[in-house]
Amino acid sequence: MAADLAATPTSGLRVQACGDAHLMNFGGFATPERNVIFDINDLDETLPAPFEWDLKRLATSVVIAAQHLELPYSDATRVATDLVREYRERMHDYSSIRALDVWYDKIDLQKYQDRSGDPAVIEAVRKRISQRLEVERSKTVPDHLYPKLVSEEGGRPHIKDEPPLIFHPTEDVAPGLHSGYSDAIASYRKSLAEHVRVLFDRYEFVDLALKVVGVGSVGTMCGVGLFMASDNDPLFLQVKEARASVLEPYAGKSLHANQGERIIAGQRIMQAASDVFLGWSRGSGGRDFYIRQLRDMKMSVVIESLDVGLLRQYARMCAHALARAHARSGDAAMIAGYMGSGQTFDDAITEFATEYASQNRRDYRAFIQAIREGRIQATSIE
Repeated sequence: MAADLAATPTSGLRVQACGDAHLMNFGGFATPERNVIFDINDLDETLPAPFEWDLKRLATSVVIAAQHLELPYSDATRVATDLVREYRERMHDYSSIRALDVWYDKIDLQKYQDRSGDPAVIEAVRKRISQRLEVERSKTVPDHLYPKLVSEEGGRPHIKDEPPLIFHPTEDVAPGLHSGYSDAIASYRKSLAEHVRVLFDRYEFVDLALKVVGVGSVGTMCGVGLFMASDNDPLFLQVKEARASVLEPYAGKSLHANQGERIIAGQRIMQAASDVFLGWSRGSGGRDFYIRQLRDMKMSVVIESLDVGLLRQYARMCAHALARAHARSGDAAMIAGYMGSGQTFDDAITEFATEYASQNRRDYRAFIQAIREGRIQATSIE
């Protein structure tokens, strides 16, 4: 899609873009102050780029979600149009407030409000959020995650092997294994702010295992590191390989030598609050990585559980979060002026989204056909 977007006319108005702004890359997570906010939560592809690339991808994703839910075409276009309108109106709001107020703004899930949403739907959303928050708060790392991922062998904690999803690497796969990844950990520590280093130094590295994660990360190295400050005081860090952004051939090369640093820099620009342990490193094999806490009260939507009303409300939340993120690095007044106050911009983006969703289905059919004809090798694992 990055290549296709690059071939379309652009506004020339650049922001720190997400690069992969679709419905499933938004969600709730805990801030360092332990509040739970709603924001973009996947920024592996972040890079400065035209603002409308993110918006077109987000609008397309909501049309695809509507198709997946087998909603009527009219509902899909209505939800997409409403999403774009929400983005446009929020950007107009951000264009008229002080720069510091834009940076202070956040979407607090515990106090969620939407002035234009359906009151009955908003109440249903609040109820769902409240129930999820109660469940997530009960899942503390020592009491929930630690026994799930760790066993104690000879009195020493050890991440459980659950092949093929979780397994310990060999030296060939993970250079640095013999030294306990000391160089990579030292490099990561250096990337942390000084006050966070004081906290990190309380922990001792115990174990690391590789972990298979989402579809977008297939073929990259991802792992889970276990650190302990004392008995019953664990810290799990997710280690994800960072490669060049898919936007780079079309939007320009990153200014950062380490791709992990590129991701963290973009994350800190776009998110209202970021994980205190965000950092980057480079492994002995030359791969770049970024590091963050594993599952710190992270909440994501289940698309299959949505009806048209809830999909509309969720799409509006994503549009609000995207507008807020773009306003932090872009010129909100220029972007608002470009979009205007009428519906012309909303209709144009919706038309693009519906047409691109159709292309998405054609591309998928071509992909399946290529597998059936043997032009792409694919193996089914039971």
